[in-house]
Amino acid sequence: MKRLMIPAFAAVTLFAAATAMLWSHSTKLSAGTAAMPSTQELHTLAGVNQLQNQEIEDQSLVFPSIAKR
Repeated sequence: MKRLMIPAFAAVTLFAAATAMLWSHSTKLSAGTAAMPSTQELHTLAGVNQLQNQEIEDQSLVFPSIAKR
């Protein structure tokens, strides 16, 4: 019986340590991202609204010319 208790206790301890490590990492990540400003605030701070609009030629329907024989 003692032969089974020692590995079982070690497995439970290892599982508890791994779970504690995963919980600590997730709380640090969420605390850091909560302090981030929104995308709209970042655009306002960078002055993106003051840039000129660019006209871009649509090249989504460009076909090669038909080869003549």
